[in-house]
Amino acid sequence: MPKGGLARVSHEAGKPWSREEFKERLINVGRSSYHDKHPFHVAMHEGTLSREQIRGWVANRYYYQISVPIKDAVILSKLPTREFRREWIQRIIDHDGNDEQEGGIEAWLRLGEVVGLSREEVLSEEHVVPAVRFSVDAYVNFAKEKPWLEAVASSLTELFSPILISERIKILERLYPWIDHSGLGYFRNRLTQAPRDTKFALHVVLDHCETLKEQQLAVEALQFKCDVLWAQLDAIEKAFPN
Repeated sequence: MPKGGLARVSHEAGKPWSREEFKERLINVGRSSYHDKHPFHVAMHEGTLSREQIRGWVANRYYYQISVPIKDAVILSKLPTREFRREWIQRIIDHDGNDEQEGGIEAWLRLGEVVGLSREEVLSEEHVVPAVRFSVDAYVNFAKEKPWLEAVASSLTELFSPILISERIKILERLYPWIDHSGLGYFRNRLTQAPRDTKFALHVVLDHCETLKEQQLAVEALQFKCDVLWAQLDAIEKAFPN
């Protein structure tokens, strides 16, 4: 469990944090709890994962990939303005794709192929372990059940992902030479998509969390998302031991 995982703040009545303090508290969630610190990711970046472990990670992460646009469609349906919806809909296109661009789901299937999984094998979800399915479904349900502002705040793990993804591309290329580099397109695309998405979501959260309680709930939402990502890796690590 990451330091700070499952931590919850008490909802106080009082003066809201300044914009700078609020942003810093959100960033601190990632510093303590983002899944780049999980032992499975640490092992990946040390080059010590087996082929079976890499395949297990890719096959299980696929369930998260196909659930993200569902989560984003739920949030889209809750957003209060046309301007917000116009911005958010790009997230769905980025994952599902359209006639003009290939989506992240298709790119992830290609990653599965270059690590040795057949397309049918990944699509069947036969390797997805119950705890991964449970944690991802919990994230989708969070978006359904919580107010739109908390749901948007939960997406802010992308504040921390570009650095992780940039490192991952280099590490996979250097330490896992058996993985064809042509299959890493998903990660390369996220280097530009994630910062764009985060810039918008962060401004929305900072601008619209007007009370201390709203700010605290946003921090909790981001912590919840970090816990979801951590729980997925816990399950994958157990299911695919070295």
